[in-house]
Amino acid sequence: MNLLKQSTFVLSIGLLSGYSFAADGMALAQKNNCLACHSVDTKIVGPSYKDVALKYKGNAGALNMLMAKVKNGGGGVWGSMPMPPNPQINPEDMKTIVSWVLKQK
Repeated sequence: MNLLKQSTFVLSIGLLSGYSFAADGMALAQKNNCLACHSVDTKIVGPSYKDVALKYKGNAGALNMLMAKVKNGGGGVWGSMPMPPNPQINPEDMKTIVSWVLKQK
C-alpha cells in the first residue's frame, strides 16, 4: 500500500510539472509578445507553433538553432516575412519558450 501511495505521489508531481511547463511556455510567449505573430495552431504572420514542432520533430539540433533564430532573427524558412531579432529575451526564458514550442502536437 505504501508503494502505491508513493507511486501515485510521484506520478502526480510529474503530471503537474508538465502542466506547469506548458503554462510557463505560454505565459512567457505572451509576456515576450511572441503571440503577435504566432499562435499555437494557426499561422498568423509567422508559422503556428504546431507547424514548427512538426517541421523540427526528431531534429536534435532544433532547440539551439531555434533559440539562435529567436535571438538573432532570420527568414527564408517560412516565407518572405523575416522574424525580427529578440535579444531582450533572457536565455532561460527563451529556452523555456522554444522547448515548449517544440513539444506542441
